[in-house]
Amino acid sequence: MIKHIVFWKLKDDANGMSKEQNAQYIKQKLEALKGKIEGLLSIEVGFDFLHSTESVDIALYSEFIDKDALQFYQNHPLHKEIMPFIAESRSERRVIDYEC
Repeated sequence: MIKHIVFWKLKDDANGMSKEQNAQYIKQKLEALKGKIEGLLSIEVGFDFLHSTESVDIALYSEFIDKDALQFYQNHPLHKEIMPFIAESRSERRVIDYEC
């Protein structure tokens, strides 16, 4: 199994919306991918509630059957559709992919 975890820090405003509105939209769009992309076992998006100086705003946690499934997800049109919106919304991105 592959775990794919992404952290984003968001701009205060982007895409004509506030940080909070963008966060909600990103969560809605990413979680809507569940059951639509083969090999994607689970996906969830959470928001930071501490708002410390070390915090990020959004975390994506997802699990895939294998590396090929992660690659399939990365290139899937439904995933690629949300990527420009996220890119415009974020100021920072961190990612880790690992096998367990």
